[in-house]
Amino acid sequence: MNLHNLKPAANSTHSERRIGRGQGSGKGGTSTRGNKGAQSRSGYSRKIGFEGGQMPIYRILPKRGFKNINRVEYNAINVSTLQTLADKKNITDVNLEVLVANGLAKKSDRIAILAKGELTAKVNVTADKFSAKAKEAIEKVGGTATLLHAPAETPVE
Repeated sequence: MNLHNLKPAANSTHSERRIGRGQGSGKGGTSTRGNKGAQSRSGYSRKIGFEGGQMPIYRILPKRGFKNINRVEYNAINVSTLQTLADKKNITDVNLEVLVANGLAKKSDRIAILAKGELTAKVNVTADKFSAKAKEAIEKVGGTATLLHAPAETPVE
């Protein structure tokens, strides 16, 4: 041990200046909070959106439109993506678990199959929704398009 390689023990020094520890610290007195007012006092917290008494922006801007809380969101998968899965991963049965495993959907997603692209591989697809052209394209090459939740038939009296 020499003088040139002495250093304090780990975690024994403070990199930040401690505030509110007297005038000698350089951060004493008001402890960097300024003079007077609510912000200088302990326990103060500003309300969300408060702009110093000025009219808040959320009250100035007009409210427009409508958000349907019953809207059902679908994750759209094209038949070209199904073709890629069939070519690269050699997959013939496509369902939610397969799409999740390949990073194309989340477990909570609802899947809609759309007709963009070409499909040449025979693929059996299970999904929540199919476009008419996508269903036609899948069945044209010998695959099956199965609805996950088939619409309930109304009884005829």
